[in-house]
Amino acid sequence: MTEPAKTADLVARELRPLPALIFGSRWLQLPLYLGLIVAQGVYVILFLKELWHLILHSMDFTEQQIMLVVLGLIDVVMISNLLVMVIVGGYETFVSRLRLQGHPDQPEWLSHVNASVLKIKLAMAIIGISSIHLLRTFIEAGNLGSAKSTYTEAGIMWQTIIHVVFILSAIGIAAVDRMGQDPGGHARHRAQLPE
Repeated sequence: MTEPAKTADLVARELRPLPALIFGSRWLQLPLYLGLIVAQGVYVILFLKELWHLILHSMDFTEQQIMLVVLGLIDVVMISNLLVMVIVGGYETFVSRLRLQGHPDQPEWLSHVNASVLKIKLAMAIIGISSIHLLRTFIEAGNLGSAKSTYTEAGIMWQTIIHVVFILSAIGIAAVDRMGQDPGGHARHRAQLPE
């Protein structure tokens, strides 16, 4: 048995019933991550439906309509990427190790993922998704005031303000995370392991 496995086995045997129950409760998150995998499948179906719609109407659509559908496809892909980050990173951080070391498809970011890194990655993904929505809004803003417009000036203004708040939030999260690091890049408050 390897040294980490022996240590984990020893720790598991030493836990009293209440701490063991509390520690084991992390497995209650498993159905949540499985549910997100199902949601990812729904996004794949949505993507294929929109792609088929684009192919069928590629000769009828204007350049602006094609651009809007393509932005919608990009939006679905970015949300799907966000789901992968939450599923893989969240499971690895909060539930159990995936033990992907040495696997050729292991995501590069997974080797150094922790709750802090995950928060920043999620914030950046949300900003990317918000940017796509804002770009779609700006493209359709030319129709403001017409009957086919789905946006109002106030709606565009609020969407822009919310996007800026997302950016400021991400900067704040990164700044707070940076304050928690020492110059060597390690967290300041780290539990001391017994020798």
